[in-house]
Parts: sequence; C-alpha cells; structure tokens
Amino acid sequence: MKNEKNRRIAYANLTIIAINFLCFGYLEIIGSTENGRFMIEHGAMYTPAVLRGEYWRCLTAVFMHFGIGHILNNMLILYVLGDNLERALGSIKYAVFYLVCGIGANLASFWTEIDAASTVVSAGASGAVFGVIGGLLYAVLVNHGRLEDLSARQLIFAILLSLYFGFTSQGINNTAHIAGLVLGILMGALLYRKPKNINRQEDGS
Repeated sequence: MKNEKNRRIAYANLTIIAINFLCFGYLEIIGSTENGRFMIEHGAMYTPAVLRGEYWRCLTAVFMHFGIGHILNNMLILYVLGDNLERALGSIKYAVFYLVCGIGANLASFWTEIDAASTVVSAGASGAVFGVIGGLLYAVLVNHGRLEDLSARQLIFAILLSLYFGFTSQGINNTAHIAGLVLGILMGALLYRKPKNINRQEDGS
C-alpha cells in the first residue's frame, strides 16, 4: 500500500508542464515553432546570439519546442517520471533541480559549439528531462534499486534507449542530453536525502 507521501500531487511538475504547453501555444498562435528564424527571434539557443551576450536564451530555450511531436514526447516523459522525483525532493528543490539541469545542459551545448562556430538553432526540455532521469537514477540506487514504482533496471533501459535514439537520429542535441543526465545525477547527490525512518505496512492479504 502506498503511503500518503507517495500519493501527493506533484504540483511543481504539473506547473512546469503547463508552462511548456502555454509557451508552445503562444508561439504557434503568433508564428510557427518549426521555423528556425522565428524560434531564434523568440529565444531559442543560437550560438552567435549567445556570444553577443544573450545568455538568457539558456533559460528561454528550455521552454520552447519545435513542433507538436517534440513537446508531446518531452512532456509525456516528464509527466510519467517527474512526479516521482518531485515527491523525493520536495516541490521547491524539484523546481530548482529542473531549471539547473535545463540551463546547464544548454550551456554545455553552447560551449561545445563555440569552436565549431555553429549556427544550429536548438530548443527543448530534453536536457532538463534527462536531468530528471539522472536524478531519479541516483535516488533509486541510493534506495537499493527501487523508488516507489521505479527500478534501476527500468531507468537504465530508458537511458540507453533514449541515448541510442538520439545518436541514430538527425537533428538531436546529444550534448545537451548527456550534460543533462550528468547534471541530474550530480544534483541528485546534492539535493536528495534518503529518508532515515520508513514506516512499512505489509498487506495482510
């Protein structure tokens, strides 16, 4: 039987998902999220612009997506996994965790593209989502391979599958994915504390 803590609604995660959809809807109303120039004008990551000092793009790009398929994929994963991590960390820590992973993943991608003088336009919550997966992996391992209904095997399989898809597909920012994953593990180690006392209730059936 799940305890009350496990049943708590993850308000921060739902708010983040709502903000992503609101941003996507607004951009679709005033233009097209599949137009690279339009996305640059409204805050997507673009190395030449960041080099001019527009570092705020590392934040705004986290809430921008290229087309309906892009946002649905990211938000579905976040909806399925984010609530577990929010309950483990608490709402405020989770919100900080999410933003640090998203911004950090974009910064890592930016630094790898400077020498190549990249003109690639990038956006999306993937770095933050990979951060959530990394944070969950840390929490699961600390809890001897299981956290709520998640197991280490499930998370490792999801990581390997996602990375494989990224490296075998075109137009995927794999640097942001890996950076988000690593940051998630590090942030998990920094913010997550395993409960000292866990009251167990066995089902008598």
